[in-house]
Amino acid sequence: MARRSKMRALILLPAFALVATATACAEEVNPGSESQAGDEVSLITEGKLTTCTHLPYPPFQFTEDGKTVGFDVDLVDLVAEDLGVEQEIFDTSFEGIESGQSFNTGQCDLAAAAMTITDVRDKVMDFSDGYFDANQALLVKKDSGIQGLEQLRGKTLGVQLGTTGEEYAEENKEKFGYTTRQYEDLALMQTAVKTNQVAAGINDNSVLFDYVNNNPDTEVTEEFETGEQYGIAVGTGNNALRSKVNEVLAAAKEDGRYDEIYEKWFNRKPDSQ
Repeated sequence: MARRSKMRALILLPAFALVATATACAEEVNPGSESQAGDEVSLITEGKLTTCTHLPYPPFQFTEDGKTVGFDVDLVDLVAEDLGVEQEIFDTSFEGIESGQSFNTGQCDLAAAAMTITDVRDKVMDFSDGYFDANQALLVKKDSGIQGLEQLRGKTLGVQLGTTGEEYAEENKEKFGYTTRQYEDLALMQTAVKTNQVAAGINDNSVLFDYVNNNPDTEVTEEFETGEQYGIAVGTGNNALRSKVNEVLAAAKEDGRYDEIYEKWFNRKPDSQ
């Protein structure tokens, strides 16, 4: 992947430290600068914008040289910069994020985890405007002969727990006659495909193409037009922070910063967003 700019280093916040600070009084940020909702942004930890994510999920968020980096990380850094604070990453289970538990327990201010906006998730959290288009895709070993779900009858399809890929797989498994096997994170599922523990794996197209680029013994043989969009999530009713995120995203797309970050991680210009 290209590295065209060096952004602020992020550190992984230990879980015990976050729990200790989550009960502290929220800090008002940029007094006098109000959001579209008319409320001031408040954060769970003074001077920090705490982001829940689930690692690894390259190129959106992953660890490199001891730092958490990626497309989502850089985008949220823009929000932190606008607020005059630093971003702090909290690695937690994706199931906890997408269920809303991470917000209910005060783990984070927002969640950026390449998370698709869905009606079910929207009931337990609030989303920003969509910032990335995605579809589902099928990962297999190269020359496996598996071109689509129809070749998986009697075989096992790997899925990541709590994802829209798992949802798509479950909706279609009776039709195509395969079984599914759950994995806690993306890396485990990809390794299962690479080592023939499962016949194929399903997940978002961008992360699977990124994996194939670095693992030429694998390939993506089919994409499924699911029309998904990723959103940055905040706790239900946190209109001030959601408005700030939308404001920063819109400005970044307008002034070219979004395109720069996109090209940095995907080595190409984005399609119209």
